[in-house]
Amino acid sequence: MDSILVVHYSYTGVSRRAAQLLASHHGWPLGQVDDLHRRAGASGSWRCVLDSLLSRRPRIRYAGPRPEDFRTVVLVAPIWMYRLAGPMRSFLHEHRLRRVAVVVTMGSAGASNAFAEVQRLTGKPPVATLALTTREVETGSGTTRLLDMGERLRPGHTTARLSAAMG
Repeated sequence: MDSILVVHYSYTGVSRRAAQLLASHHGWPLGQVDDLHRRAGASGSWRCVLDSLLSRRPRIRYAGPRPEDFRTVVLVAPIWMYRLAGPMRSFLHEHRLRRVAVVVTMGSAGASNAFAEVQRLTGKPPVATLALTTREVETGSGTTRLLDMGERLRPGHTTARLSAAMG
């Protein structure tokens, strides 16, 4: 089994597209975090805001390979209110991961807050970070940076600490 797993949470589909591209290009397995209770309409949007502002950990379900069996887990999640999306926070609380890399998708800002939160939740800094705007994912203009980050995560790569974060 490959030693890298990509795990994503996506409310609008943007993070899902980035995760699927990264996983399929490198031949890595993909796991998916879903809300236990569907977020729909205006009330779903308000739940996103409240989860972020209050640092809540909403109930989730995870479908995919057991993350603890992998050397590195690449987390792909959106930014909500300048913070990591609540369902990914829940995932990190439920799983003890050895090494994480983080890809965030966002409208414009909040990546550094999310990276710091992942470090706080895991107790160690991510081995790689990348921030992509929604526009970069939708137009494909961020594809090269995303795939390059994946290349640098492969076992045996000489770069010990990576950071491709913008903003």
